[in-house]
Amino acid sequence: MTAPARPASHGAVLLDALLNALTRYVILPSEPAADAVALWIAATHAQPAWAHAPRLVIRGPEKRCGKSRLLDVVEATCHEPFITVNSSSAAVYRSITDDPPTMLVDEADTIFGPKADGNEDLRGLLNAGHQRNRPAKRYDANTGRVESIPTFAMAALAGIGAMPDTIEDRAVIVRMRRRGPGETVSPYRHKRDRRPLRHLADNLSKWLRADLSALETAEPPMPVEDRAADTWEPLVAVADHAGGHWPDRARAAALALTADANDNGQMSTRLRLLTDCRTAFGADNALPTAMLLERLKADSEAPWADFGANGLTAMKLGAMLREYDIRSTTARFNGQPAKGYLRADFTDAWARYCGDDTPHADAEILVLARDSRNSRNSIDSPAQAR
Repeated sequence: MTAPARPASHGAVLLDALLNALTRYVILPSEPAADAVALWIAATHAQPAWAHAPRLVIRGPEKRCGKSRLLDVVEATCHEPFITVNSSSAAVYRSITDDPPTMLVDEADTIFGPKADGNEDLRGLLNAGHQRNRPAKRYDANTGRVESIPTFAMAALAGIGAMPDTIEDRAVIVRMRRRGPGETVSPYRHKRDRRPLRHLADNLSKWLRADLSALETAEPPMPVEDRAADTWEPLVAVADHAGGHWPDRARAAALALTADANDNGQMSTRLRLLTDCRTAFGADNALPTAMLLERLKADSEAPWADFGANGLTAMKLGAMLREYDIRSTTARFNGQPAKGYLRADFTDAWARYCGDDTPHADAEILVLARDSRNSRNSIDSPAQAR
């Protein structure tokens, strides 16, 4: 659903200027990505109005993809930039107020990667701070009281490769890439270029701060749902407030970048297993555990053959599937009793987590599943259960 077009306002002119500044210094991967970054920066100037603090994830597959340069422009144009490089957890926590700064993290592997030891508090803050009213609790031994420390703050993180699911699921994700032949940008010089960008930031702040109450109560029609809607709502609200072409551009960016994240996002290990089990079952309605494991490990592009010293085991398989309320059952396969799994026990989880193309078991198979679990009836072979 698209909001009615409004005449271009002072805000639309400011957003146009911000977009021009971004594309002057940085090659963004697409127009929707550039629009999204401009709207995210603008939204930082109205953080007290938002119920959610969307993250901006700036990631690339290699070095020299423009991540740090984009973060430079974000730093120059956002609200009260707070760079967390080498900052202690205590310093970061104490810097977040009811009108928070904008957290900026370059080389985010220092928080999430193999060098992340000791950064558990920062990871917790970045996870919790997406939603308002999720304070951290700390006991102050000097006063004998429990402190409630705010965590709510918008944050931009730049790094190589994917961020953890808990971050990317709450983020506007921009996938940077190296400049191609013929792609040129103006060099960014902090001493020369930051001052006019800070002037633009001041104008953005004056525009949005004048209408915080209207932005706080805004309920813009959203083109996405659930957590994506939570993440994109501040950006769409800013676009609607600006008018002109920005409402349409914001919604197009939300759809494009959300679809890109869904297409390219990395699955959790459990979700990968659930999806691969659907492929392994094929047309069978029941499989012995050994056969299911054999089929899972046979996929050379799947992680299961090397999942531990001996690959995926029956115990690990059972533990991971129990998270989806899927359990093995004892039945007879080829005349011999053995542990195995029924397709009918997967269908609900496949429908909820793996998309709409899950094969649906018919009523006869559902009855068979119930009977097998309740009375341990026999299934002679996978083929006979079809």
